[in-house]
Amino acid sequence: MPVRVFLLDDHELVRRGIGDLFFPEDDIDVVGEAATAEEAMARIPGAHPDVAVLDVRLPDGNGIEVCRDIRSAHPETQCLMLTSFADDEALFDAIMAGAAGYLLKQIRGPDLVDAVRRVAAGESLLDPTVTKRVLERMLQQRHGGGGEGVESLTEQEGHILELIAEGLTNRQIGEQMFLAEKTIKNYVSNMLSKLGMSRRTEAAAYAARLAERRRRRAD
Repeated sequence: MPVRVFLLDDHELVRRGIGDLFFPEDDIDVVGEAATAEEAMARIPGAHPDVAVLDVRLPDGNGIEVCRDIRSAHPETQCLMLTSFADDEALFDAIMAGAAGYLLKQIRGPDLVDAVRRVAAGESLLDPTVTKRVLERMLQQRHGGGGEGVESLTEQEGHILELIAEGLTNRQIGEQMFLAEKTIKNYVSNMLSKLGMSRRTEAAAYAARLAERRRRRAD
């Protein structure tokens, strides 16, 4: 069965170029495309892609949010982020959203074709070393590597923070804890407020750093 691919980019020439790149490949079919996040979320469920190639920056949002929504509602679809900018924060957001890869648009055509095949087969293109570097840099910039604030969390909030650090979406956390997704959202909002953070990914980086420090103490 050919790999079914969906393309999201606000530039028609980019979508056409990627489509032309995949066209000669017998094992890859482009089954849909979109120029905005809204279009993508409306079209992807009916297209049933194996891989969604998503531009990070879009006129009505960003591809990372699309990735998070896709992975939550359709976990069988793998997401490849494609961007013009090497941005540590966007890379970390993509990791936490469940992306299988984060590629620069300067990538060679054959390498992009290979990347689609690999993530369709279940591989991750995210280098663990790079992931760790990005996580630590973000945390040092924002919180100085400190652990203050975590003591104020309830046991339930602490558990949710650990699951966020593992990359789970609110829906997946709710399923694991037998709670409604809306309830998890409320927990996350309260948790971020206690930690003095505004974004879910900050909490994820914070939790992962704390876990690393505990492991070092244990060793």
